[in-house]
Amino acid sequence: MNKDYLNKTINADCVEHLDKLDDHSIDLFLSDIPYGINLDEWDVLHNNTNSALLGKSPAQEGKPAFKRRGKPINGWSQSDRNIGLEYENWCRQWIKKIYPKMKTGSSLFVFGARRTIHRVINAFEEEKFLVKDMLAWKKTAAHHRAQRVSVVFERRGLEESAKEWDGWRLGNLAPIWEPIAWLVKPYQIGGTIADNILEYKVGAMNIQDCLQNGSCPTNLLEFGFRKDEPRIHEAQKPLDLFEFLIKLTTCENQIVIDPFMGSGTAALAAVSLKRNFIGFEINRNYCHAANERLTKIMGVEKKLYAASAQSLLF
Repeated sequence: MNKDYLNKTINADCVEHLDKLDDHSIDLFLSDIPYGINLDEWDVLHNNTNSALLGKSPAQEGKPAFKRRGKPINGWSQSDRNIGLEYENWCRQWIKKIYPKMKTGSSLFVFGARRTIHRVINAFEEEKFLVKDMLAWKKTAAHHRAQRVSVVFERRGLEESAKEWDGWRLGNLAPIWEPIAWLVKPYQIGGTIADNILEYKVGAMNIQDCLQNGSCPTNLLEFGFRKDEPRIHEAQKPLDLFEFLIKLTTCENQIVIDPFMGSGTAALAAVSLKRNFIGFEINRNYCHAANERLTKIMGVEKKLYAASAQSLLF
């Protein structure tokens, strides 16, 4: 039942608990899910691993980003070609459990990586959700790692090749944006979205409260971290970004779910806007960190939220 999970930070694998939530009770899904790009142990969502994965090279020591060795796009073996499909299948495990819990016509905002977001969308579509739009979150800055080709050749003693390829680099352009898939649970065929809004109170956009510089918002979202916002999780997103998405699609007292809570940003944004939340996080340390963030804001919010903030450890 939702009352056992409402406004609590749940230290557990969401797959083991989603079935216990009430059907047709969630107003918004908002989650920065694991991207399946081998960022850390929690992000290795395939079976093809070896001792080099997540290791460190001398060039990575002391760096603020790209701290661990991932897999190159081309992979290390032929079996690496299956990683994308394994990630997609992992997504489907929890997506199929989410579907009956979402209200008809409700929105789902799913953060993903540029290289793997199509796998996430495939999984959602296979489980009957519909794609509404693709948003782009533009960061204020981007970590960039692009090795000089000339340096690689110099280390091999290939001086002529080094001169020929001077100015060229390996890698990608600076990753200044991340995709956010906007999906919806289909409303009844033969009905209209207006009918759905009347019946279920979801499906509309609150443009008036989401104006940006007096204008209607676009699908390019530019939000950074607040000066006093603690940086806890390596993949953490700004609180202002999450608050915008919650204000855009929900009303007060409605329920926001984040099955991969991390540092608790979605829950914190929900409480700040007087919404309820359901949050799962499998990592105990991150779950405790999320609970600490929530406890601080509960002290200045209404007492009803202070009374409901708990850490439920399974």
